[in-house]
Amino acid sequence: MRSKQDLADWLDEHQLRFTRISDEIWDNPELQFLEFKASKLQADFLAAEGFRVTWDVGGLSTAFAAEWGTGSPVIAFAGEYDALPGLSQKDQNERDPIQAGAPGHGCGHNLLGTGCLAAAVAFKEWLGSTGQAGTVRYYGCPAEEGGSGKVFMGRAGVFDDLDAIFNWHPWYINSAMKGSLLSVNRYYFRFHGKSAHAAADPHSGRSALDALELMNIGVNYLREHVPDDVRLHYSILNGGLAPNVVPDFAESYYYVRAIEPDTLEDVSQRVIRIAQGAAMMTDTEVEVAYKSGSTRVLSNETLADLQYEVMRGLGGIEFSDEEQAYAAAINERFGDANVKTLINRYGVDPQTAEQALIGDVLPSKDKDFVSPGSSDMGDMSWFAPCSMLQTATWASRAAAHSWGVVATGRTSIGHKGMMYAAKVMALAAAELVTSPAVLERAQAEFRAAVERTPYKCPIPDDVPAPSHEHPLR
Repeated sequence: MRSKQDLADWLDEHQLRFTRISDEIWDNPELQFLEFKASKLQADFLAAEGFRVTWDVGGLSTAFAAEWGTGSPVIAFAGEYDALPGLSQKDQNERDPIQAGAPGHGCGHNLLGTGCLAAAVAFKEWLGSTGQAGTVRYYGCPAEEGGSGKVFMGRAGVFDDLDAIFNWHPWYINSAMKGSLLSVNRYYFRFHGKSAHAAADPHSGRSALDALELMNIGVNYLREHVPDDVRLHYSILNGGLAPNVVPDFAESYYYVRAIEPDTLEDVSQRVIRIAQGAAMMTDTEVEVAYKSGSTRVLSNETLADLQYEVMRGLGGIEFSDEEQAYAAAINERFGDANVKTLINRYGVDPQTAEQALIGDVLPSKDKDFVSPGSSDMGDMSWFAPCSMLQTATWASRAAAHSWGVVATGRTSIGHKGMMYAAKVMALAAAELVTSPAVLERAQAEFRAAVERTPYKCPIPDDVPAPSHEHPLR
């Protein structure tokens, strides 16, 4: 493997090895911090490929780092492998869970993690064949879906020596991200009251559920008095068990989102004060438990432009008529809201946006757009220049975090997008080695951004990293 084309050809030749890993993770979906099978599968594979594997990175039992090579530059690929609750789905184009209520890969992390792994291995093979100096590092990162695994890892200093970071995400289009995602804080609000017979002795009770509902009402009124970028979501985890018992315990789970950390902190404190006020009104007590948080993404435009040029050289993804028909059947189960999003937010022309699968290479048109979602990749992006690639693995109308995404994650559609992402990231990494001026520009852009807005870890030092005994190690 002497040329960059050899690198792309190597990934084609070894595709089956990586699609098998992705499919095995899809077959065994695991929730945040419990990714025992996925982490062990990937770590064992990389160890067999000659990588030095370190477990328990950042104090997380399903996090690991795998490294090969020596010297600079140190280029990282950040993989993920957690699933989402309740999204079990067969690999077919109509809704049908494998097991009702079980998890499923509704964000495509089986593809995401394995695509980054494939890029890391291919880049390692290229470094070894060419004799180039450099270090490749793959991070197995747990709990992106609300657990902020990378934030705990970054807090422990494991990203401090990186020169560049590559990550990708399954998506509707092939494009290198230049926009951002919202910062987020996540809290549990646990109200404690006093139980009593709801009919015979109601005056003796202090309803924790009343407090929780009053808090929700207060937060809903707050929505009128926050900046436009703020998002507030909650779910009720516990509201009592019987109507004739005044509940002495109730619990809610809140996401508070905003672009800038200062705004996020201000709104978070207002939400907390509303909870305290609700407790006062009901003569109950409230416990506020911080779960996790993440910071907005700092996209590196130099790296995004590099990946775009690599995509242009490769061309787009060719989907067959059968694949287009499969995706079209999924699209029939969803509305056209996502088509409008592709046109208005990502600059996809209307005719292309109507395709069931969009394989074209598209320029980045999201530079000033902040997606209302969040990711712990945001925090990793503040340690070194980072580019998040997006490639087509989803039917164009399928909602993110839905069965429609799971339904393409174990098919040739998902496999094509995954291997395409691996090629783009590996080729871009090789370009940073052979063209150090590009890396220097990326780092200069990164330094300027961090100097304007220094990074602060959103998770307090006294919040421990969630960890479980790993049963497979």
